[in-house]
Amino acid sequence: MCGICGFIGNGDEEDLKRMTAAVAHRGPDEQGYWFDPQCAVYLGHRRLAIVDIPGGHQPMWTADGRIGVIFNGEIYNHLQLRDELIRTGSVFTSDHSDTEVLLHGYRRWGTQLPGRLNGMWAFALWDRTTKQLFISRDRFGKKPLYYTFQNHTFAFASELTSLTRHRKLAAALSKANLKKYFAYGFIPSPGCLFKGFHKLPGGCNLLFDLRNQTFKTWRYWEFTIEPFTRIPKNAEEQWGEEIRTLLRAAVKRRLMADVPLGVLLSGGLDSSSITAMAAQLVDRGKLKTFTIGFEEPSFDEARFAEDVAGRYGTDHHHQTFSVERIRKHLPDIADRLDEPFGDSSILPTYVLCRMARKQVTVALSGEGGDELFAGYDPFRALALARLYAAVTPRPLHPAVRMAAALLPTAHRYMATGFRIQRFLRGLSYPQPLWNPVWLGPLEPVELEELFREPTDIEAVYCEAIECWENATSKNTADQTLEFYTKLYLQDNIMVKADRAGMMNSLEVRSPYLDIELVNFVRRIPSEWKLRRGRTKYILKKALAPLLPAQLIHRTKQGFAAPVGKWFLESKLRWHDGGTPADLSQRFIDRMRSQHLSAKTDHRLFLWNIWLLQQHGGGVLP
Repeated sequence: MCGICGFIGNGDEEDLKRMTAAVAHRGPDEQGYWFDPQCAVYLGHRRLAIVDIPGGHQPMWTADGRIGVIFNGEIYNHLQLRDELIRTGSVFTSDHSDTEVLLHGYRRWGTQLPGRLNGMWAFALWDRTTKQLFISRDRFGKKPLYYTFQNHTFAFASELTSLTRHRKLAAALSKANLKKYFAYGFIPSPGCLFKGFHKLPGGCNLLFDLRNQTFKTWRYWEFTIEPFTRIPKNAEEQWGEEIRTLLRAAVKRRLMADVPLGVLLSGGLDSSSITAMAAQLVDRGKLKTFTIGFEEPSFDEARFAEDVAGRYGTDHHHQTFSVERIRKHLPDIADRLDEPFGDSSILPTYVLCRMARKQVTVALSGEGGDELFAGYDPFRALALARLYAAVTPRPLHPAVRMAAALLPTAHRYMATGFRIQRFLRGLSYPQPLWNPVWLGPLEPVELEELFREPTDIEAVYCEAIECWENATSKNTADQTLEFYTKLYLQDNIMVKADRAGMMNSLEVRSPYLDIELVNFVRRIPSEWKLRRGRTKYILKKALAPLLPAQLIHRTKQGFAAPVGKWFLESKLRWHDGGTPADLSQRFIDRMRSQHLSAKTDHRLFLWNIWLLQQHGGGVLP
């Protein structure tokens, strides 16, 4: 895993070094630079050495010096691609570097290369003959890539902070995308916190042509749900066996490394299944597993993780998470988040990765299982939501919400009152807004108060609306699956995993997002994922031979931090002011006051505004 950056146009070697230094935590083992002042092309790289440690130096070039690459990620099928390329005449100089496969693959297949890759990546290839820069990002956006084109300068980097280190690039806050931050809890791709800066969406390529100073982006892959039209008579057994086979292969591929590795074991279904598979592929007692427990019982899953570790004989490590343990790391976390995003589980994830990094360099994790198999609570609420929307006249919605507001406030994990209030507020809006309003820190009427202006709902929620309306299936479960997989997974879950890992120089791998597994699972009809109110139905059937029944069938427990309670007990230091001047301080103060008086649970908004106030990593210009 690494950090990459570069630019074409205005700037010099000092700008490149400043940009590269900003991603040093992503690659503490080596740094590399290449620049051509005549063409004004500059490439920088920081390396976390994982595969072919002696032979993987970057920037890496073809033997004739024509094509160079800087690469962040891992290509899990690189050995198969290498064999194919050798058979067609490619001559490799490294022993088993996956980076070199990109060079020969691009020479052989051109911009069709990403479609042949199984892995996670953000890479940039410079062709000195065509004077073109080709950039690609993996299908689910596991590895980040930001870019901007201004002042005749095209620049890109693994992190937004790196781009702001270039002295010729201007960063000004985007009010439109700040609204999205408070609407979703994250900024959907290709949006970015700064005007004129963009994320290259997952599954997309970019080609910059130096000769005419233009660039274009296009999508080479998109997640779509295309259900099987024929259901086998023994679907549970047949599909369950196929899921186990594909997941085992995905885990095996992700055990490829020349450094120590382990598993981030939460005790939930997804990470437990990965532990079970990995433990069968390594010698007993050799697999390291890492778990974070919580002092607050309703947030704690550690006992389930310990059961799985014991069952499979892993070398298990456990640490208890607390605000005291995380407080000293908060400034560093805020500084390196790049863009603020509203998932407070970044805190325990950071501590978990920090603990794991003391013993391993690579860790497997369970991201993607909930999105692919309908694992989140909103999936269970869909049937009731459809019924409520059908039988409750819209004029009555405010009265129902007022009654629900009288429910007592509790700061347990997903307390009943919190669930009901969230459920009802989402149903106050059209179906395409159900999911973002259920998840988001603020609803549209609150956005109007915070920003002191009317909210253009179609503009703020355009990504969710487009995702819902363009879904291949008009089944609400399938539409919700596409929302979570296309938006929430990429711009929340993957950001959390990448940042928490890279802050600690730990590579995090996600077997559930293996393209071969995904291409099978996306064809399983949603009624086999969400069945009679049971989430992850077919996955649970598939994993029954591997995991204890009490773990498979227990109530889902998310990996979260009790920030609501921390705010209530003043364990997170609050800074008055420090937010953009056009936000309503009166609204912020009211939300905080209501939370501190235990009248309402505003944990999501308070975390989002608190994080924005930290000014981390140049968040505010």
